[in-house]
Amino acid sequence: MPSSSESRYIRLEVISGKNLQVPSGRIPAGIYVSINGDSQKRWKSAINVLSSDRSVAWGDTVTLSSHASPALSMEIRASYEAGRMLGNGEVIGKLQMSWDELLDHVDEPFDLSFPPVRDVHPSLTLKAAVVHACDDEDSALSDSLIYSEITRETDAGHARLAEYVTSETVSHLNDAVQHFQLVLEQCPVGHPDHAAALTNLAYARLRGYIQNHLQDIDTATSLFRETLALRPQGHPDHASCLYNLITALNWRYSKESTAAYIHESAQLCCKLLPLCPEGTCLRSIGGDSAVSYVISSLPIDAYDGGIHLRRNMVGLCPVGQQHRPKVLHNLAWALSIRFTQCGNIDDIDESIHLRREAVSLCPEGHSDRSGYLNSLALSLVSRFNHQGKPNDLDEAIYLYEEALRLRSVGHEYRDHSLDSLGGALIARFNKHGDIDDITRAISLYREALTLHPPGHPGRDTTLNNLALALITRHDKLDVSEDLNEAIDRYRESLRLRPLDHPDRHINLYSLGSALCSRFMHTRENEDVEEAIDLCQESLEALPSLHPDRHYSYFRLRAAYMSRYQTQHDPADLSLAVENFRLASQHPTQGFPERILEAIDWARQTEVYQHESALEAYQMCFELFNSHVMTRSSITSRREAATAFYGAQSLPVDAASCAIRSGNLRQAIELVEQGRGQQWSLASRLRTPLEDLESASPQLAQQLSELSKRLSHAQGSAGSADPAAADRAATKYRRLTRQWEAVVAEIRDLQAFSRFLLPPSYEDLQAAARHGPVIILIASQYSCSAIIVPTSGDPHHVSLPSVSLTELNNLKDRFARAIRHASIMGPKVPRNDLIVLLRTVWDAIMLPIVNVLENVLKLKHRSRIWLCPTAAFTSIPLHAAHPFQTKADGSKEPCLEDLYICSYTPTLSALVRSRQMMKRRVTPSFATIGQGQPGAGKGKALLAVDSELELVQKFVPATATRITVSGDEATQAGALQALEENTWVHLACHGKQDPTQPYNSHFVMRDEHLTLLDVMDKDIPHAEFAFLSACHTAVGDEETPDEVIHLAAGLQFSGFKSVIGTLWEVNDAVAKHVVEAFYKYMFMDLKDGAGIVMDCTRAAWALNRATHAVKTKVPLEQRMVFIHIGV
Repeated sequence: MPSSSESRYIRLEVISGKNLQVPSGRIPAGIYVSINGDSQKRWKSAINVLSSDRSVAWGDTVTLSSHASPALSMEIRASYEAGRMLGNGEVIGKLQMSWDELLDHVDEPFDLSFPPVRDVHPSLTLKAAVVHACDDEDSALSDSLIYSEITRETDAGHARLAEYVTSETVSHLNDAVQHFQLVLEQCPVGHPDHAAALTNLAYARLRGYIQNHLQDIDTATSLFRETLALRPQGHPDHASCLYNLITALNWRYSKESTAAYIHESAQLCCKLLPLCPEGTCLRSIGGDSAVSYVISSLPIDAYDGGIHLRRNMVGLCPVGQQHRPKVLHNLAWALSIRFTQCGNIDDIDESIHLRREAVSLCPEGHSDRSGYLNSLALSLVSRFNHQGKPNDLDEAIYLYEEALRLRSVGHEYRDHSLDSLGGALIARFNKHGDIDDITRAISLYREALTLHPPGHPGRDTTLNNLALALITRHDKLDVSEDLNEAIDRYRESLRLRPLDHPDRHINLYSLGSALCSRFMHTRENEDVEEAIDLCQESLEALPSLHPDRHYSYFRLRAAYMSRYQTQHDPADLSLAVENFRLASQHPTQGFPERILEAIDWARQTEVYQHESALEAYQMCFELFNSHVMTRSSITSRREAATAFYGAQSLPVDAASCAIRSGNLRQAIELVEQGRGQQWSLASRLRTPLEDLESASPQLAQQLSELSKRLSHAQGSAGSADPAAADRAATKYRRLTRQWEAVVAEIRDLQAFSRFLLPPSYEDLQAAARHGPVIILIASQYSCSAIIVPTSGDPHHVSLPSVSLTELNNLKDRFARAIRHASIMGPKVPRNDLIVLLRTVWDAIMLPIVNVLENVLKLKHRSRIWLCPTAAFTSIPLHAAHPFQTKADGSKEPCLEDLYICSYTPTLSALVRSRQMMKRRVTPSFATIGQGQPGAGKGKALLAVDSELELVQKFVPATATRITVSGDEATQAGALQALEENTWVHLACHGKQDPTQPYNSHFVMRDEHLTLLDVMDKDIPHAEFAFLSACHTAVGDEETPDEVIHLAAGLQFSGFKSVIGTLWEVNDAVAKHVVEAFYKYMFMDLKDGAGIVMDCTRAAWALNRATHAVKTKVPLEQRMVFIHIGV
């Protein structure tokens, strides 16, 4: 090493720094190193950004002359300006070292440690090298050490502020403020350092506000705002200005809790974070901490601006960012609140989606998992209450149970899980009636109440929940102790809730409901009077579109109805009906609750013979239609339709009500609107658009395209994955809104005002164009028939000797007689069936025939269509027979001797089939058979192949013919044959699924050909199908008026004329009916005769065939075949 006395040049490389703590705590724009090698000049490194680990990388070099001074002075400073600096910044560390000390580390990097700052030693990593000349003028000492007054005052201010932060001596802070104030006075508006001077003064004032030494937060905030205005987007110090203002606003909110401050802070955070690169101090210590504070402090509110702000916060926290679960949760919470206030299903759907993601980001063992599980379950319960989807409730209970498991006894949030799970169990009890659920709910609430002693802020909610559980159990078990305790708990909860409590209305109407229940037991008038007052007060507390107004109307209606039942004042009944109406119509409440209220309205009007009965029924159907349309799968629609107790009889009860009111046309419209809703909803997407194309090609194209997309989106069954099911439902609902908007536009066109609305009587009468349609009404209030003639008014046929109970009994007797007949020999008389068919003739069909013959003057052998409802759907009406002999020895004619009988599920189905008859194409005939279905799929059908051969012999030569059987008769093979041919004969096993009729199927070699598979196909060119299989034309017990069976599915997919079966078919004897049928069907078709195959002959051919095989085929096997359609 050279002697220290020699003059040498030393090149010093400033590599990096670490542990660079700023004494004042401010986040700097950057850090630089300053080196003084003589008394006149100094060298400064670049101002580089401080990293999140408090390190800086430079790599800058300077060439120093050892003869300039005996030692060199080195400083690390924080700059608060990324551009032009005001002053020299704040000192982080300074020291002097001799040249000898420096030369001890020649050619090797070494660390130079500085005095500690906050107990941590800042350090620099340096590297020195001896050079023989200063060959790089740019790296030599450059800055002159001339200090202006502005610089001296600024540096003094930084120094005094740092001393204040260390010592908390107020005089130091006052000195700092004074220094910075002097600088600002010397840097007026327009001065290039004005913004920097404002910032320094504002920061000093903010430090005083934080420590409560200064109160002038307004001044600090105002100064930061002024600085931000002077440093707009694009300025190198714009990000630090944003951060400073955010810091001021956050501190102000922490002390004053004014929402405007934290809202503004959140908006600024959305601008700040994109400007802060990951890994920088400004990002990790500044931006991320500011965002963290905003996330935890931003009030949960449901106004649109607040939700928009929360969406932006989610955008600031991408996947992997630690705060993402929290911001997802907070946005979901705001959406949930807006849902409770406005009832928009999109809000709760999005809330569930967000909370699912939050749960997924917090795996087992994460400290916040239980909270996110509980919140997701809460949203699912809200959607269940609004939409009635049972899967939501089941999943919610599972999640609540998991959350409760994670919150064992002693957990700070166990009370939340107890309350939440209790509410879900009450909902499940109301649905299924399991006493264990309500008992456990009460137990959970009692435990929660022990965790909420008097004075606890959550006691009012738990009291209300416990009261609800008690009143629910009372309503089921009629335990008076439960009722009295519930009233006491409700009163205590109400006392704890101030007038402005957002849930006070719940206490009001809940207490009112409990008092109403007690009034019905005690007849104490003060209870019902107080109940009415409380319910009215709850209404006054709610805005006009709040979803909970429905419950206030509902409870108020119950109170008026209770008082009417005891005091019989007609005014109370009128008030009750008006509240029935308001509750049913309330637009922001979910359809399930409104449907229940409308059903109850209809039932009460029947009991009290109120004039609003038909209005109530109409409301039921409109709500049902809207509710079912919200479901994105076919099976979930049926699930929705069957979820309401007693709803299945509404169509026939409505028709009965209209008949008793003397309005037969409305009776027909109501029974049509209420029946077959599944088919009506599905057929909307396949409406013929020829007329619309002429009026508006553009709208026709839009509707056609949306109908296809909607049909594809609806699917046949919901996804097993809840998140996927939610996404599908959201997509379906979005498409539905677009579709409905186009339909609304179409209705504005002249002549299209009733496009896709429930059909009027005039529309429905088109079903009777080729013969009268007889609707058979089986209601608990009356049983009768309505005959829809080809023209003119409908005719009512009273059936006084038949009641609904007797019809159900007759239905059961038929089922037993058919089973018994199936094990009898072919020649054994079917006496049981004969007795039953005679009953059908005498009690049901003879009164109808009398009107057909004597009033309508309908010629014998004319066609008639039967449209049975409810219990009538399970009775073989077409086979009605007097089984009597006339005086002259001839036999009395039966129904099928007099008329050619067909069935139709609904009038609309028949109208639709007739409309599609315009589309005639070259006939093609497919015979499809599967007699060897495989193990576990039913016995072998030995006559299938011979039946197919038999049918093929009768098919006219003018039609193309194919046969699909054996190994080719797979699910796909059968579907392809159905799609590609206009006429089909299908022989195989048929199975009606009694629990899920959409799973009814034909048995093929591989997979079943289900009703859903058939419905999924749109085959407008199809004409005729003969279903030589069991149970193809019988619906399910639960929803008979939906007429969900295989034959109806073929008709929906496009087949205008279908032969189906009501029960099991014996294939050994069925071939006789088949042979006779096709013989008559094609008897007039000669090769080259030019006569087309006509599917409208099917009813006549079946009529003739069953007569022709009387001696070969037993009675029950002749009756089993029915014709449906044109």
